Order: sequence, then C-alpha cells, then structure tokens
Amino acid sequence: MTEKIRLWTQENLKGDPVIWGVMFALGLISIFVVYSATSTLAHRNHFGNTEYYLIRHTILVFLSFFTAYLAHKVDFRYFSLLSKLALWISVPLLLYAWLFGNTINDASRWITIPLINQSFQPSDLAKVALIVALASMLSKRQQKIENVKVTLLPILIWIFIVCSLIAMTNMSTAILLFLTCMLLMFIGRVPVKYLAMLVLIGAIAGTAAFTVGQRGETVISRVEAFLDDDHIGYQEKHAKLAIASGGTIGKGPGKSDGRNFLPSAYADFIYAIILEEYGVIGGVAVLILYLVLLVRGMRMVSNSEKAYEGLLSAGISFSLVLQAMVNMGVAVGLGPVTGLPLPFVSMGGTSLLFTGLAFGIMLSVSRGPQVALNEGKVKQGNNFAKAA
Repeated sequence: MTEKIRLWTQENLKGDPVIWGVMFALGLISIFVVYSATSTLAHRNHFGNTEYYLIRHTILVFLSFFTAYLAHKVDFRYFSLLSKLALWISVPLLLYAWLFGNTINDASRWITIPLINQSFQPSDLAKVALIVALASMLSKRQQKIENVKVTLLPILIWIFIVCSLIAMTNMSTAILLFLTCMLLMFIGRVPVKYLAMLVLIGAIAGTAAFTVGQRGETVISRVEAFLDDDHIGYQEKHAKLAIASGGTIGKGPGKSDGRNFLPSAYADFIYAIILEEYGVIGGVAVLILYLVLLVRGMRMVSNSEKAYEGLLSAGISFSLVLQAMVNMGVAVGLGPVTGLPLPFVSMGGTSLLFTGLAFGIMLSVSRGPQVALNEGKVKQGNNFAKAA
C-alpha cells in the first residue's frame, strides 16, 4: 500500500516536493486549528453542532488542494494569457464590490455568487492576476526596460488601477500588493529612478483611497491605537492573554480559552490560537513553514533560465509570505490590526481556493525544468532510435 502511494505521488504530484509538503502541512494545521477556534461559535449559532464549520472548512481545504493540483498540471506560460483576461474581469468586479458589494465591518469587499450563494472577494482574483501579468510584462520587455512609453506606462497604469480599487475597501491588502509589485519591478531590473515613479503612483492611490474610500478613518484609528502606549485595544489584549497562557508547549489541541473572547479568532487572530494551544514550539513551526516557502520561491528565481518563471515564483512566494508575516506580527503585537488572514490557515471561503491556485502556479513553475528534462530525454531517445 505504501509503495502504491509513493508511485502514485511520483507520477501525479510533479514539481517541488517541498512546496507540496508546505501546502499539505499548512492545510492540515488549518483544519485542526479552525475546528478548535470555531467550536464555541458553531455550538452557539448552529444548535450545538460543533462540527459545522469543521466540515465546511475541511471541504474547502481539500478543494484548495485540488485547485493546486489542477493548476500545477498547466504549463505556467499559459497563466500569462489568462492573467490578462483575469485583470479585465477583476476591475469591474472590484468596482462593483466597492459600490454595491456586501458590507461587513463597514467594508463592501464581497460579492455573492448567484445560485451557489457563496461570497468572494474580487481582490483575491485581482492580486493573483496582477502579479502574474506584471511578471509577464516585465519579462517580455527586458530589452526595453527603460522605455517609459512601451514598458513602464502600461505597468504603472495597471498597478494604479488595481491597487486603488482594492484600497477603497481594503487598505492593508492594497499596500501588500503594492510592495509585491515594487519587489517584482526591482527584480525585473527596472531602474531605481522609475521605482520612484511607482512610489508616487502609490502615494496618489493612497491619498485617493483615504479621501473617497471606506477605510481611511479605520486605518488612522488603528494606527493611533497601536501607537498609544497608555491604551490597549480589546483584540490586542485578548490576543496577548491567549499567547501568554500558551507558554512554550501550549495548552493542547482544543483547549483554547482565547477563542471565546477574540473576534475573528478563526481568521485574523488564528496565530494567537496556535500559540495558545501549541505554544512557542507550534508558532515557530508555522513560521518556519512560511520561511521555507519563501526560500524555495527564491531558489526558483536563482535557478530559472528565463525571466518570466523567476519573476512569477518570486512574486507569488513573496506575496504569500509577506501576508503571513503581517498576520503573525499583528497577533503578537508588532503592528496595528489589519484584518489580513493567515494564508492557507485562516478559515475562509474562496480566498482558500485562490491561495491554492497560487501554490499551484508555483508548483507549475517548479515543474517546468523537470518537463524540459523529460522532453530532452525523449528527444535523445528518438534520435538514438533513428540512428539505429
């Protein structure tokens, strides 16, 4: 049985095995921690059925695994074409979400999909689409990288449009996406003087979002609260209490008390629940998983033969890991509350599927050299056969 599983894995799960391992580990951790973090909520809202969210979340996690599996089977070069279509779709969806979307916590980030009655955030689609499209545009214009009209103008326009629309309802996501774009442009050999233009674009977009967006006052109040040493917010207080009670080895699975007090303990502050139940050891283990993902992504950059695959892996890995670092930093009190989930660990809906898609794209990139190697072997075999 073990041998069959090993053979099936080698045959069907191509690409970097370490990335596969990180994804599966984060998904399994997510199932256990979300079950614990939502048990009280499920008991209260679903007539004592504490497994309600467990079943729903587990299905979504495995659907995310399947999404990654499907994406990794696609040649990563096709994502360049798909990203352009996704960008054109995401812009009107972001506009619709801002103006007419479902409002939760004073932000209209969600659109409900008809028939299945499932809500999703267009920003999840826009993030992946912009990163893939930016990697494609930079790679195709390497010989004209300093040409403002041909290379930089289309890139700056797309970054401005997408980041501005996201910032109208979700400032933290827009900032992280903007930083990811800056990294990609830096790796893509864009001169520093033009990166200054990107900073100016970001300042204009941020000002517009603060002026007419929905989250300007919220951002200011959260930053002020974080800088106020004489006052600690409700969420920060209970997150610190949960973390302190966990100690080195934690209270044990399912024994969290913080889940009864922390708002969004299953999403924004799930890292606090991990530290409470699994202690510093569990928290460091999760941190290491994300760092390993970043290292593997950067390794693909150094090993890539073409600019596109290197930029693609760098953009996706940096985006996921940066969001994880911000989420964990907020949980332990190193930054103001942001509302960003912990990628592939926090409970979510379609955001899990888009994270699975991001993993699948990375795996597709890592699979590329193996495919090329296999094709080379086949070609050599055919040439040998003809010679014989």
